[in-house]
Amino acid sequence: MENPFRQSGDVLHRHAQEIRKKICVMNANAKSGHTGGDMSEADILAALYFHVLRYEVQADSSVKWHDEFILSKGHGVGGLYSCFAELGWLRDEELLTYLKDDSRLPGHPVRQKLPTWVTVNTGGLGHGVPIAAGLAMAKQRHAAQSEGSTGRVFVLTGDGELEEGSNWEAAMAAAHFELSNLVLIVDRNRLQLADFTHNIMDMDPLDEKFHAFGFEVHDVDGNQVDAIWKLIESIDYANRKPKAIIAHTIKGRGVSFMENVPAWHHKFPDEDQLKQALKELDHA
Repeated sequence: MENPFRQSGDVLHRHAQEIRKKICVMNANAKSGHTGGDMSEADILAALYFHVLRYEVQADSSVKWHDEFILSKGHGVGGLYSCFAELGWLRDEELLTYLKDDSRLPGHPVRQKLPTWVTVNTGGLGHGVPIAAGLAMAKQRHAAQSEGSTGRVFVLTGDGELEEGSNWEAAMAAAHFELSNLVLIVDRNRLQLADFTHNIMDMDPLDEKFHAFGFEVHDVDGNQVDAIWKLIESIDYANRKPKAIIAHTIKGRGVSFMENVPAWHHKFPDEDQLKQALKELDHA
């Protein structure tokens, strides 16, 4: 089984840019959201959903997953919803219900709202990686019993989220149980909440930390969609090591006045800023 799109190059880049445009429109309409982190993860989401993840879309629009994706940085759900809309699973009009009462699009991923597309509820930071490790273990054991292929589990974390100790407990377990089908991607935009990560809790050398916990570690430009999928496809999933991909990104990527500005963790564009953002994204 392969990804149903398998897109790359300019087409894949354009998907990432369209995801960013949807994020800006959605957050501006809701007058809320986590715009900076939504924007930094857009290329990662585009690479995963339009090239890497193996799944089948059913006639009723439900999805049968072979690989799984968990958004551990649940506050970045604006990027995920916008990706779903770019896939055609959500209408652009529904994005305008983001954060409204009874909407299917609350402020964090909720499986009960989008049951075939969201693997698990997230939002409490530090929960996604432990759940992903458990799911990866279950997939490994099921494959061994059924003599089938082992599905992979991808989990996207924020670098600020890695301050939560539960991530490192899960990392220790992942190495111990040789979860080679677990791929932990770090959205390494070096910003969290209201400041740079090195001012709040310096995590460097992050690669050495993952090495010490028994991971196979890779670095990639997390804002280059082709670089992301090429790296993921080059990985050896039979070497008994969980994978950590440190994806170096820019918070607010794609819009000049958002990039690397701590305030855009929570900010949303006003009318004039939205026009400028859409113009920049159209020409990038």
